[in-house]
This record gives sequence, structure tokens and C-alpha cells, in this order.
Amino acid sequence: MKTHWKLILGALVIAPTFVFGQASLTEELDGPGLVTAFWSANTDAEIESSKRRLIAAANNIDTLYQWLDAGPVFAQDVALGQQESARIDRDGMRFPFVYLVPETYDATQSYPVEFMLHGGVSRPEWEPGGEWWRRGYDSLKKEDRIVVVPAAWDAAFWWLDNQADNLPSILRELKQSYNIDDNRVTLSGVSDGGTGAYFFAFKQSTEWAAFLPYIGHPGVLRNSRSGPGYKLYFENLMSRPLYIVNGEDDPLYPVSSVMPFINILQEANIDHVFKAIEGGGHNTNWLPDEQPMIEQFKRDNPRDPSPSELRWVTDRSDRYNRNLWMRIEELSTEGQPGIMTVSREDNTFTVTAESVDAFTLLLSPEQVDFSQEIRVVVNGRPLFIGEVEQEMNTLLDWAVRDRDKSLLYTAALSLRINP
Repeated sequence: MKTHWKLILGALVIAPTFVFGQASLTEELDGPGLVTAFWSANTDAEIESSKRRLIAAANNIDTLYQWLDAGPVFAQDVALGQQESARIDRDGMRFPFVYLVPETYDATQSYPVEFMLHGGVSRPEWEPGGEWWRRGYDSLKKEDRIVVVPAAWDAAFWWLDNQADNLPSILRELKQSYNIDDNRVTLSGVSDGGTGAYFFAFKQSTEWAAFLPYIGHPGVLRNSRSGPGYKLYFENLMSRPLYIVNGEDDPLYPVSSVMPFINILQEANIDHVFKAIEGGGHNTNWLPDEQPMIEQFKRDNPRDPSPSELRWVTDRSDRYNRNLWMRIEELSTEGQPGIMTVSREDNTFTVTAESVDAFTLLLSPEQVDFSQEIRVVVNGRPLFIGEVEQEMNTLLDWAVRDRDKSLLYTAALSLRINP
């Protein structure tokens, strides 16, 4: 096993990527060894080679699912403490991040992860050194979790497409090397970072268990002067809880300015906690007093990876169109919202869809009995009744996309509502 080093603008940093040497591609491995090699694979060639070996060795979908469900064997010799790295996207854009790993990290135990988003995104691109978290990292270090502090700047606001790709990609990279509790990954943010937490809650929630926006404002997302000017759909907040804090005397986002939003959350019965800090300004001086309640909130709200009911609204079919095991594939009119609600009872899926032409249901043995027919009823009309075949390639393809041990799908049922 080799540790890759990257030289980034003169700063030598260790990247959390562990890949198998050439010998591992030819040596005999058992099921856990093959899953570990697959989980660690990075290049397209390594991934395809690992997939072929897993399929040949497992020989059937049940065995392959059991192997992946058990997960990889994580190495103990990984970087600990405060680390700085950078992700490079397909266009060559550099996204630096700091990650804090407990010094007592035990690879046999799974760890929660907290992403912490900073404020002040209208600044030039950050240089190496991790100075985008200006108060230093000591207060963020915890022995019971991994903390990730990514960077945003004037070309990469938290609520732009490039960050929507970046944050989940960083999480997937870390999951390849560290034993992470997939269902306890939270997204917190301060000021612009709090607005960024709102963005992911509204637009891209699959990876996250809960959102904690501090002294931010969701109205920024609707403002075309600060970004694309998004339409916000409150239905998308129904599946993840929020812990919201604002100061009464904040000169930027006082409590009075966010109350219309909070009132909607209350009227829609959306799971949330709202704390108005008496006399509070645009700062986090309240955080030490609030910390015990925040930590209890995180403990009380793990992600449910397979809820029996999901809903989602999107005005794009190329992104921001998925909630866990459902994905909207085509809209009646691109750019106009389509809404979809799915409830599951045994092998029957009941769908209510408006302005949606096609969708996919991602199916798991944890959800349905594949030995029996699956029934999908859309807007009161049976759309599909039949058996669905599980496929090893489907399982492995989605495992590569998600790098999530709790989201393992053996079938993708794609259906068209309107011809």
C-alpha cells in the first residue's frame, strides 16, 4: 500500500488516498480483500479491474451484496491530526481543505464527520496554509469525530455548482481511507457558511444527516446578485432536520429578517430547532453555551438511509434531482419545478408526481423482496407490475458513485410517466 504525496503550490501535503500497488491487482484476495481493493480504487482502470474481480469471485448478487454490506477493511496507518490537502476537479480547479482526524483514531470503529463551512466567501482564492478558518483549528478538534474544513472564495461560493460537486467529492475521498459513519455526516456553517448549509438542505441533501446554519440567511440563495438566484422549495427540507441560530442584533441577518422563513418551517411542520440569541450580533460568542444542545441534536438525528417515504422538488434534471433512493430524471418543462412524492409499503411504491416525466427508484434488498413482483402506482394508475432483476454491475456502479456503505442498491428501476 502506497501513500501518495502531492506538491501543491510549494506546500507539501499528504493526501488521504491509499491505493493498491500493481501486485495487488494480480494476487489472490478473499471477499473482504477484494472489497477493500475496490473501495480504494481511484482511476477508471483500477475501478473496472476491481469490479471484474469482485463479480467473478462473488459469482452471485447475494454474495456480492453481503461483501459490500460488510464493507472494506480500513488501514490503521493513515494520516492523523491536522492535515491539509486539495482536490482537483476535472477542469483543473483546485479546492483546498483541512481535515482533522483524532489522534486516537481506531480503524475498527466508525466515526461521525462534521463539515464546517466558513464565512466571507467574497475573497480571492485561498493560498495553502489553511488560513480560511481564521480562529485556528484547535477549537474544532474532537476525539470522537473527523472534522472537515473546506475553502470557498469569489469563484467558488458554497452555493455554486462547483461546490455542490466539491463537498461530496471530498467526503467520498475521505471515505476511501477512513472508517466513517455514513449516517452521521453533518453540515455546519457560519455566516456565508450558514447560507451554504441552507443551500445543501434545499438542493442536495442525500449525503447529510442534518444541517446547522449559524448566523446565515436562506434569502441570499434567492438573490441573483449573490449567485444564480435559486427557487427554494420547502418540501425538500422535510427529510433532514435543521439547527438554526441567529442573533437578535445581528447587523447583517437579524432575527427579524429570518422570522418569515422560520414561520414557514413551523407552519409546514418541518423538523427544526431555532435559537434567537438575545442581544447577539454577527458572531458566534454564544457557541460555548449552545454547544451541549447542538451535540445532543446531532446524536438524536442520524440519517435514515431507507425511509419509507420521500419527496423532492427540482427545476433541473441534470443535478439537484435526487433524494436518497429516488431520482427525477426528466421534467415536463426544464427550468420549471417538478414535484414527486414516493411512499413504500412492502413491494408497492405509491408515487404522486407533478410535471415529472421520468424517474428512477433505486432498490435494495433491505427495502424490497426481489423474489416477488414489484408494483409502482403513479398518480393512481399502475405504471409497473413485475419482477425486477438485481444486477452486480448496478450495485458496484452506485457504490462507486456514493462511496456510502448505507446506500447499496442492487437494482435501478427507471420508469417513464409520459411518453
